[in-house]
Amino acid sequence: MSRAALSSSSHHRGIRELIVDFLNRLPLIRRGLGLVWEAARSWTIAWGILLLLQGLLPAAQVALTRTVVNRLAALGVQTMGNEAARTAVLVPALLMAFLWMASQGLASLIAWVRTVQAELVQDYIQSMIHKRAMALDMAFFEDPHSYDLLHRARFYAIQQPLALLEHAGLIIQSGLSVVSIAAILLVYAPILPVLLIASALPGLWAVARYTWGEHRWRMQSTMDERRARYFDWMLTERQCAAEMRLFDLGEHHRSRFEDIRRRLRNGRLHMAREHLRSEILAGGFGWAGGLLGMTWMVAQAIRGLTGIGDVVMAYQALQQGQRFMRSLLDNAGRIFRSLLFLDSLFEFLSVRPKLAEPSKPEALPEAIEKGLRFDRVTFGYPGSGRAALQDFSISLPSGRMTAIVGENGAGKSTLIKLLCRFYDPLEGRVLLDEVDLRLFSAKELRRKITVLFQEPVHYHATAGENIAMGDLPADPSREEIRAAAKAAGADLPIKKLPQGYETVLGRWFGGAELSVGEWQRVALARAFLRKSDVVVLDEPTSAMDSWAEADWLSRLRKLTQGRTTIIITHRFTTAMRADLIYVMKQGRIIESGTHSELIMARGHYADSWRAQMEATACG
Repeated sequence: MSRAALSSSSHHRGIRELIVDFLNRLPLIRRGLGLVWEAARSWTIAWGILLLLQGLLPAAQVALTRTVVNRLAALGVQTMGNEAARTAVLVPALLMAFLWMASQGLASLIAWVRTVQAELVQDYIQSMIHKRAMALDMAFFEDPHSYDLLHRARFYAIQQPLALLEHAGLIIQSGLSVVSIAAILLVYAPILPVLLIASALPGLWAVARYTWGEHRWRMQSTMDERRARYFDWMLTERQCAAEMRLFDLGEHHRSRFEDIRRRLRNGRLHMAREHLRSEILAGGFGWAGGLLGMTWMVAQAIRGLTGIGDVVMAYQALQQGQRFMRSLLDNAGRIFRSLLFLDSLFEFLSVRPKLAEPSKPEALPEAIEKGLRFDRVTFGYPGSGRAALQDFSISLPSGRMTAIVGENGAGKSTLIKLLCRFYDPLEGRVLLDEVDLRLFSAKELRRKITVLFQEPVHYHATAGENIAMGDLPADPSREEIRAAAKAAGADLPIKKLPQGYETVLGRWFGGAELSVGEWQRVALARAFLRKSDVVVLDEPTSAMDSWAEADWLSRLRKLTQGRTTIIITHRFTTAMRADLIYVMKQGRIIESGTHSELIMARGHYADSWRAQMEATACG
């Protein structure tokens, strides 16, 4: 096959691809406009009425221009003092001035209405995105492609429903103006409106091709845009500032940021060049069509078949028509672009949790009697390629304190995530009083559990609000918040703050900063505030010195009395206080017993205990 034939085949394939893709996405118009209607119904009605009025004005102005010019030409051969002739020119001229002022007023009013629409629609869609994000499983956030989808929904697609409405409205407005002007031109000859419309078709194809190419580039560049945001965050945020300076990492991260930005910039410049070509092509064909139309009109005037006013009106009509045809093409391209990005929004909103909720949940027991049990559980994180737990079994007795110790990566924190039902096991079961957790409502199950996570969230709110986050639905009183703070050892550092419990924490909003240990105590208070049957503490003393640890542990028994307590820790001085200790290694339990029993067994626990005690003594 010749190169020309190949090029022609590829060209037709491209046209077919664009047409098929556009037709497949047409249902998104209804869904996108439906979001706007739900968010700002009355404002959308007002916007539509104003837009239609604005669309009728250009044709009226063109018609009045013809009348004024023709009457001025006639006035030149009449008596200058003829009052009726002057009035005949003055009235349409004043009407033209009025329509011009009305056009300006409508434009300002439409801009104001659109601003209100934009705020309402953006808030509505952001709320939908937030609700969907909070409803999704933890597994969603393990996949980088999920982050790409979320990024496109948050930064590209959120404005598209309103953009779709705006551009659809402008197409209607421009189309109405084009039809009105075409009707005026049709009075002179059918060739004029045909030239007006036909000269715009190549531009429509060019705009569609550019829009499709831009969308594909943005889809391919999503991860680079996220990486650029990441490196920017690393270079500018307080959390990273110390290491950036100590290890002299600024130049490394800055060069990585600049490399990514260079790729993105080159891509955008390439798309800008493509857009320029599209604009030149559309403008060239439009200019040619307008030139042919004016040539025909001038020829008619030379033969005495039309007047000067008709030529002026045809010129203005063709010029206005070309302007509105360009607007129509541009907005058609923007609608196609909106449809392409709306796909990402609706794709994200259609993602459903993978953790199945039971149709008829089992009732949770008032009090846990038999405890918790992992029964031959096998589990691996999505995309990890390895099992975090393999054929794992463990019993956590009710009302007692159990410690789980082991090396990093042994699978200890995975137990918390399965217990909270952030994930389901691939094999086996997690049982509460011998009932599979999958038979309970996940929301109700989590109300039974309070957790101090290894990396607790630092809420940039007041100290009191930070603690209250542990049980907001219960609307805890000040006394309950302070009791939880005292139990966690957070009361004293909070009292030292400028406004005590009313002091905003964190630097983001000008608040006070806490030490790592103080933040951990606030998080502990948050966990204790929630009066749950199951208490899970993941490295609760990791940021405490030995004196603070001893003081806190001396109160732990009282705080957790009668509650099923699980402590995950590296510190044997913490683990030794438990009723039962499990030693984990590579996703399995290798030893269990009390502290004394494990020391007597002289196994892995005893060796680790001696090594830790010797290190402490040397320290």
